[in-house]
Amino acid sequence: MRDLLSALLAATVLLPAAALAQADPSPPPPPVVAAPAAVPSPAPSPIAAAIASDLPDLMALYRDLHANPELSEQEVATAARLARRLKALKFDVTEKVGGTGVVAVMKNGSGPVLLIRADMDGLPVVEQTGLPFASKVRTRTAEGVETGVMHACGHDTHMTAFIGTARLLASMKDRWKGTLVMILQPAEEVGKGARAMLEDGLYTRFPRPTHAIAFHDAANLEAGTIGYTPGYALANVDSIDVLVKGVGGHGAYPQTTRDPIVLGSRIVTTLQTLVSREQEPQDPAVVTVGSFQGGAKHNIVPDEAKLLLTVRSYSDETRARLIEGIRRIARGEAIAAGMPEDKMPVVTVKDEFTPSTYNPPAFAAQMAGVLRAHFPQGRVVQKPPVMGGEDFGRFYRADKAINSFIFWVGGVPADQMAKAATGAISLPSLHSPFWAPDAQAVIATASEAMTVLALDILKRD
Repeated sequence: MRDLLSALLAATVLLPAAALAQADPSPPPPPVVAAPAAVPSPAPSPIAAAIASDLPDLMALYRDLHANPELSEQEVATAARLARRLKALKFDVTEKVGGTGVVAVMKNGSGPVLLIRADMDGLPVVEQTGLPFASKVRTRTAEGVETGVMHACGHDTHMTAFIGTARLLASMKDRWKGTLVMILQPAEEVGKGARAMLEDGLYTRFPRPTHAIAFHDAANLEAGTIGYTPGYALANVDSIDVLVKGVGGHGAYPQTTRDPIVLGSRIVTTLQTLVSREQEPQDPAVVTVGSFQGGAKHNIVPDEAKLLLTVRSYSDETRARLIEGIRRIARGEAIAAGMPEDKMPVVTVKDEFTPSTYNPPAFAAQMAGVLRAHFPQGRVVQKPPVMGGEDFGRFYRADKAINSFIFWVGGVPADQMAKAATGAISLPSLHSPFWAPDAQAVIATASEAMTVLALDILKRD
């Protein structure tokens, strides 16, 4: 690849000057109006051309990763496969960081330290894309549930573009100066991987980053389009359990019971006021009760019921206010129902908290400017923040001196995007068993974008 890239960067077309026509004393003929010439498509950049030459191998890697996904904290074969490729590129590779994580370091003189991240885990989803290389993997979750496994969030494209970027930067060491810290992160889908790598010494055992970048494929952008969001880009994500206690008994004699189903229903209804009546309307938040579990038979009032909530916010202050509000409402409704102190609801904030992801606005503007200068007009667009979660934000939260930037790369095939615009079809979302991005467009675009950003961050004087 180095020889190809050097040749592409050095190539220049020299055109001879046109000879001047001799003067003609006779009157000039009427001008001939010619049809406008077609505007030639711009030649691909040397980086894009180098990626194009590498795409056959990258797509083979993508199909292999797609067909062989592994669940969160089980990414053993995936990590080993990619670590071998990084070692072949002469990175200093450390495996089993934070579980199955991989850290690959390449030092190239003094300068900034750039962290580039890709996530590795698949989801417990039975694939229904119909792709010839669709996953047929079956396994058991940590809870013992048998399930299919699928890269339904596009982490296979993330890893493949990561390798494409690593190859390019390893072949272009004469174009940049500093240190690359390229990490393969486990367990993003359960919000544990970034924290595990940090706790295992990511910032102490390895060069501490001054900058961090990552991308995520997008199910609402046309393939090859790049989206970015200054400030908050993704949300805090909390999973909260509310155990509603009661006194069970016969459904025919409700006066002898304290019905947790009724109390749980009151809690569900009042929780809706947290956002609609207590939250600043321009500070988005979500409180969703995703599960209401209680009882086993028509005529029995159970002893307890359980509510499972997902709670989304951006700022830490809003997050704390929502959690306090859930506790207050649960207790208040129990008091109104006449429950004794030993029967108060138990609110448990689960450990798999995913913090919001923040792109420092000035750095986001700088990175967007680099991308806009490199890609054709219209391919880089600003997008509103989303309420999805992504634990890449932990790397910035661990040291807010870091300039951090995550961006989107569209994966929706152009023909599907056009049909969706007319209402002819509905697009599958991330985590859908039908999500099949235009992987070649995602991988080529993301590899090019991350390389361009890295060259700007690590540019020589």
